[in-house]
Amino acid sequence: MRMRAEPTTPGSTGSPWAIVAAVFAGCWTVAVTVLAQTGGWAVEQVVLIGGLDRLVPLWPVVCVLTVLLIAAATLPLALIPRSATVRVTGRLWFAGALVLGVLGLLRTIPPVHHEAYLAALALVAMLLAVVTTRLPAHVLGPGRPPETSQPEYAPESPDGPGAVTAEPVGGPGAADLAGRPARLDARPSVAALLAVAAGLALLLPWVWLGALGGLLETILAGLGAAAVGVLAAALLDARFWARFEAGEPPRPAGLVLVGGLVAGVALLLVGAGTGHSGAHLPLLVTLPPTGFALAALRAVTRHPAGAGGRAPTAWLVGLGVFGPLAFTDPEEVSLLLVGTRDVPFWVAAATGAALAVGLVLAVGYALLLARPSARAPGRALAGASALTLLVTVGLVGGAAGQPGLYGERLFVLLREQADLSGVSGGPGRAGRDARAGEVYRRLVDTADRTQADLRRDLRRARLPHTPYYLVNAIEVDGGPAVRAWLSRRPEVARVLVNQRLRPLPAPADSASATGDAPPPSGPPWHITMIGADRVWSELDVTGAGVTVGSSDSGVDGGHPTLAGGFRGGDDSWFDPWNGTGTPADRSGHGTHTVGSAVGRGGIGVAPGAQWVGCVNLDRNLGNPAAYLDCLQFMLAPFPPGGDPFRQGRPARAPEILTNSWGCPPIEGCDPRALRPATAALEAAGILVVAAAGNTGPFCGSVQDPPAPYADVLTVGAVDDRRRVTAFSSRGPTISGATKPDLMAPGAEIVSAMPGGGYAVLDGTSMATPQVAGVVALMWSANPELIGDLDRTRRILAETADPVETDGPSRDQTDDCGGPPNIAGAGLVNAYEAVSAARG
Repeated sequence: MRMRAEPTTPGSTGSPWAIVAAVFAGCWTVAVTVLAQTGGWAVEQVVLIGGLDRLVPLWPVVCVLTVLLIAAATLPLALIPRSATVRVTGRLWFAGALVLGVLGLLRTIPPVHHEAYLAALALVAMLLAVVTTRLPAHVLGPGRPPETSQPEYAPESPDGPGAVTAEPVGGPGAADLAGRPARLDARPSVAALLAVAAGLALLLPWVWLGALGGLLETILAGLGAAAVGVLAAALLDARFWARFEAGEPPRPAGLVLVGGLVAGVALLLVGAGTGHSGAHLPLLVTLPPTGFALAALRAVTRHPAGAGGRAPTAWLVGLGVFGPLAFTDPEEVSLLLVGTRDVPFWVAAATGAALAVGLVLAVGYALLLARPSARAPGRALAGASALTLLVTVGLVGGAAGQPGLYGERLFVLLREQADLSGVSGGPGRAGRDARAGEVYRRLVDTADRTQADLRRDLRRARLPHTPYYLVNAIEVDGGPAVRAWLSRRPEVARVLVNQRLRPLPAPADSASATGDAPPPSGPPWHITMIGADRVWSELDVTGAGVTVGSSDSGVDGGHPTLAGGFRGGDDSWFDPWNGTGTPADRSGHGTHTVGSAVGRGGIGVAPGAQWVGCVNLDRNLGNPAAYLDCLQFMLAPFPPGGDPFRQGRPARAPEILTNSWGCPPIEGCDPRALRPATAALEAAGILVVAAAGNTGPFCGSVQDPPAPYADVLTVGAVDDRRRVTAFSSRGPTISGATKPDLMAPGAEIVSAMPGGGYAVLDGTSMATPQVAGVVALMWSANPELIGDLDRTRRILAETADPVETDGPSRDQTDDCGGPPNIAGAGLVNAYEAVSAARG
């Protein structure tokens, strides 16, 4: 005897085993998605911090694995159970996984080309929406439910609030549940207006705590968010919601709880694929709760089966996506800025606030709209709610937010760079000053002559710009269109994207006022290891008469160990970031490095030397122009508000520059970006000392300018046992040159911190100023050496001590082409170097 299958109603869930399988599949889908997306971002950050090349295949691999793992759990749901509701759930989640996979592939576009990514996102999301809407009814859902499950329906009454709104979206010929022709109405439905209000509420934290990028970037983010909203609406259409409107009359609680939960998982998948790496993380948290709000809105206007009703979903999801997509820069959602109240902190705060808003909306809409006895608000009330939220968003953005556009700038390098051949001067300080003056004159003349036409055209186009001469370059405000125009000009060599950090709602945390280390009672171990204390006591040399320039996060000029060494005058401090008039430091990094170079009280190598300072890295992410601001100031200091082209004073240039920074691709530099700058400083007789980087133990990790340049004295780090530290970057450079040049102590180095305290830090940043201090001692002992860079380098190399290159943390089978690419000439020896300089 043949058994007849038991018919299923739209709300039936089938056997308990089907329910258990659906619950398992949902939990599995959420776990896989969250772990894969956060894990992919974490791997990308580790690669970034490690100084490795960007892993282009990372996100394709993550996306394919995610789709396969989710499909393993959702495809059986979509194909096997007799329950129509479970089948719809499985098909929706599988479709969501495919959407994640396709959109996630767009992350192969480099983050620096964010506009291109947003344009691709808008295009692909809209194509997916079109494909989804054209799929046969049985693909994403079993089709029109039986007539026995008609939901409550009442035509809208134009006479007052309280009537249930039927949104006729099926086009001409659409009919209501009673078979009557649906009245066309171009006005927004109650559900759509309530969705707009909810979306604006989700947007509010981002408007308050975030900041927009450039104009084109913002427009494309809006288009991308709208496309994602339309795609979500295509997935969560009437065919989906009809399966959860169980019973006669329907039970709104089941629609909200079950349908909202299923929709939330689908929105998690859509959010996981939306946004570049980093910007997508907030959507994993903020989008899922909107599934419950959408279910409650569905209870307001229960459309006939098969009708569209997609406007509420498109509005709510689109506005929810627009916040993190437009008000965050994915390059700034980075571990490089973690540890202070910088962009990642405020993104997390906005995410938490948006999550709270989403939960309130889910509960509030469910209680107000989805109770059996609930009556929908009238269109006037819904419209007033949306208008009130819109005005609130505008007021918050204009008053408490960061109004304005903060897109990336462009760094335009010109083809012709100054000819500095034949620059000469006599020995000592007078010869150095003559060389610096001649270099300054040639650089300015070349920039004025070759930039004239470009500057004129930029003024005509009303594009703000800043010219530079140390590198013949101009920084320009503009996006991809301006970049394309500039790239075609005959005088332009290339155009780089000049990373600009977006503003914060409150200043980032300052460095500790006290530090976490006690003040040293005598010379620390690193001072005695290199013999600097013997130079003071036995040779009576402390660095007097020499000035060291620091380009870093700043300097606490009031610190007891540094206050007496500040050179003073109106041309010894420059802060292009914050415009401070006196030396200050919000990070602590610059104070620590200057303390190691010239600090008094035993912590600095050359306590008798003076220092000048410039802020080039206020928030741990810089750009080529910011680095050039300070290098240019060091060649020819100028007074506050002065014109670097006309008021530079090359005779006031410091003799030695300590640079504990590098400019990686994420900040906009390419390998040649700052090459003319260091060449000009070399020609001027100014010694540039730079950190090798902290991306060891990988070979070839001396990559970020200026460390790889031949005319830079590049410094690696050793520990207290004279072993090369694991973090110290290795050579050879990309050109095959041997780097680093020299080593100095860089592990557990105690030095000054803002507020009068001290701290122990690690890094080649800590080693670099010690070498600068040793050179200050050499030149103080023999002023005839000032500006003689070749002889100075030769003495340093010849007097260096051997170090151990086969540390326990390094693969001893990989020698990076020989010990010089690991340790250079060896550990700097201050006593021997100063003795040789005197001799």
